[in-house]
Amino acid sequence: MNPINEILFEWLINIPPWLSVIFLSTIPFGELRVSIPFGLTVYGMDPISVYFLAIIGNLIPVFILLPYLEPVSIYLRNRFRIFDLFFTWLFDRTRVKHTEKFERYGTLALILFVSVPLPVTGAWTACAAAFVFGIRPVHALTAITFGLLIGGLIVTILTLMSIDFFNFIAINTI
Repeated sequence: MNPINEILFEWLINIPPWLSVIFLSTIPFGELRVSIPFGLTVYGMDPISVYFLAIIGNLIPVFILLPYLEPVSIYLRNRFRIFDLFFTWLFDRTRVKHTEKFERYGTLALILFVSVPLPVTGAWTACAAAFVFGIRPVHALTAITFGLLIGGLIVTILTLMSIDFFNFIAINTI
């Protein structure tokens, strides 16, 4: 394990389990996909508590990102030409490739996007997508919340099935 992972793991083990699950849910790229399995396997917490703590933790950055992405991007675009070029490129490229899907499916697309527990399909990316496609923050928050509820349920069930499978293998090989 690299030194940064060791420090993080040591820190997580020394804080209360509920806080650890919430913290892990706030981190981009991991989100529910890391916090739920961690809470269930490392801490042995009950699935319902882990599920709701992970949802709460994953919503924390959403409440911060949704209202501030647009003002921060406007500020950066007005102050720095490089950001203006970047955001122009990002918006043009993304809208050309994906606008038809978002127009057809609307916020349902955002719900489905967040609910699929794959890398880069979590709440952080959904906030960015909502911003790029001009989805109002209230609609985005609703869609992201529903997506997290579905995705959290999927991750919880898959983790519990994995735990049961490995317990079954361990019992039957002894």
